[in-house]
Amino acid sequence: MTRPAAAADPVPRADSLVPLFAALADPTRLRLLNLIAGRELCVCYLVETLRQSQPKISRHLAYLRKAGVVAARREGKWMHYRLVRPRDPVTASILATVLDSIRRDPKLQADRERLTRACCQPNRFVTLQRAPQPTVL
Repeated sequence: MTRPAAAADPVPRADSLVPLFAALADPTRLRLLNLIAGRELCVCYLVETLRQSQPKISRHLAYLRKAGVVAARREGKWMHYRLVRPRDPVTASILATVLDSIRRDPKLQADRERLTRACCQPNRFVTLQRAPQPTVL
C-alpha cells in the first residue's frame, strides 16, 4: 500500500524560524525594522535617527539581511534598506505581528518622529531628483 503524496506543509521547520527570532531579539534591530517598515531608507537616516555609529547600524542591518527580512541596494556610496516580506505565510505573519506591536511602542514612535526631522528630509529618500537649473534672463 502506498501513501498519497504529502501536501506542502504550511508550517515552516523550526530551524528556519531561528534566524528570524534571533534577528528580532535585539532592541536596535527592532528599532531599525520599525523605521524601514513601509519605506526604503538610506543608512544615513538610520544613523542620524537612532544616534548610533554607522558601523553599528550597518552590522545590525547585515544581521537583518542574513535573516531575510531586509534587502539592500547601493546608490553611489550609500546603501538603501527596505523591509522584505517573507514568502512563508507563517514567518510573514510573525513578522507582521511584531511590526504591528512595535509600532505602538512610545520609544519607537519617538524614533519615527525623529526620522521626520532628519537633516536630509527622508520623505524624499526613494527618488533623488536634481535641483532645477536657474533660468538665465
